[in-house]
Formats: sequence, C-alpha cells, structure tokens
Amino acid sequence: MVQSGTLPHSLASRCGGCVCCNLRGLCLPECLAMADVESLQRIVSHGRPLPPGGILYRIGDAFESIYVVRSGSFKTLHVTEQGAEQVTGFYLPGEIVGFDGIDEGTHQSTAIALETTGVCRIPFQRLEALCRMLPALQHRLLRTMSGEICANHHVHQVLAQCSADERLALMLLNLSRRVSRRQGISPLRFRLPMPRADLSNYLGLVPETLSRLFRRFCENGWISSDGRELALKDIAALRAVADGNIQLARDGTDPDHLAAYNY
Repeated sequence: MVQSGTLPHSLASRCGGCVCCNLRGLCLPECLAMADVESLQRIVSHGRPLPPGGILYRIGDAFESIYVVRSGSFKTLHVTEQGAEQVTGFYLPGEIVGFDGIDEGTHQSTAIALETTGVCRIPFQRLEALCRMLPALQHRLLRTMSGEICANHHVHQVLAQCSADERLALMLLNLSRRVSRRQGISPLRFRLPMPRADLSNYLGLVPETLSRLFRRFCENGWISSDGRELALKDIAALRAVADGNIQLARDGTDPDHLAAYNY
C-alpha cells in the first residue's frame, strides 16, 4: 500500500506524468486512488509541443483521441457556408479539447495552437474502457462533456443577444475565472492567450470596435492593458457591464459594428 505523499517507484522514476502534474486537480477527480491514476497514466502519451500555428487536428479528421492542454493554448475554428473562418473556442491549460468528434466520428472543427503548446493525448476507446472500471473517472468525463455543451450553448446565446461591451466584459470575466483555477495565476492579472483578431472574430465584432472597447474600458478605469498583458481593476464594474446595468455612451460613429456571426 502506498502511503499518502509518496510515489510508487514506477511513477517517481518518470515524474512528469499525471501524479506530478500541477494541473491534475483540473482534469482528474480528487477521489481517484493512486493506483487508478497510474492506470490512466499508462494510456496517456505526450508528443513534442506544437509551435504557434501548429495544427492538432483538422475538420474531417478521424476522431481517435481527446487532448488535455498541458501548457500553452488552442483556438478552435470552423468554416462557415460563406467560406469565412469562425473562431469557436479557446482552450487553456487543464482544459480538454477534441470532444467535437465523438458524435460523428470525425472532428467538426480545426484546433490550432496559439503559442507553443503541449498536450496529453488520451485515446478515447481506451479511456472509455478505463471509465467502465473507474466510476469516478467516468463521472468526471461526463461532467466535463456536459460543461462543454452548456458553455457552447451559452456562447451562442451571448453572441446573439448581448451588446458589444457586454460581450467583452463577459469574455474578460470568463477568462479570469478560468485562469484562477490554475495554481499561482492571478485572476486579476494575466496574459491574453489570443491575438485581438481572434478575440474579435470569436465575439462577432470587427477589430476596430474591439479596439475602441478596450480603450473605453481602460479610460473608465475598469482594466489596464499593455499589449496582451491585462489587469482587471474593477471587477464590480465589469460585472455590471456584463449584466447590462452599465451602457457605454456611443459617439455616433460606433454603433457596435457587429460582424456577421453564423455558426
């Protein structure tokens, strides 16, 4: 029996896997026994990190695995009927990408690294077999999949119904919540993983409108921004904007400039 706080020799000799990972609490159930973590670790593989712009999978690729973001970040996109690229999501360390392929057996989006990005590759068939033996792992997987579906549905509603300033405030609060789950990362000061062009595409705004919104948020003292480095200075105000309780004044030349948004 392994005592609490000690590692089996097989794990200690190759530390860097699930047991030693500082993201373990984000993608594994806390109650999973050490032996069960080792069983999971046997099916996980790590390739070389992808460079910025590297493609993890493309639309139409056969679905074989899901991927836990170990470091860096991804964006996912698909192509609209008009031939335009639409950014559909961003994935940060500890989050799982690739669920879109489960239903039809092929990926419905393309996943592209936003920066140098490492992943844990988990073959889905082997994961399913392991989940049948480990109910806690199966429960976590189902919860994660359900959360992904709910989050995508919420994004569709937000982009269809909210004003431009509400969209940006919601996005900044969402990123703050997600980065706060990682140990040692401040929810009030963090680096945006995506360029402004991808963020504006995701929010359904033209880049000029997004730039104006960032400037206005800074002028109002809600945030400070230096390139991708961001500080949230007034969370209460951002929440009020996100809830529609604060409306930015329009100057007559900036009527939201909403970009076409079609899933």
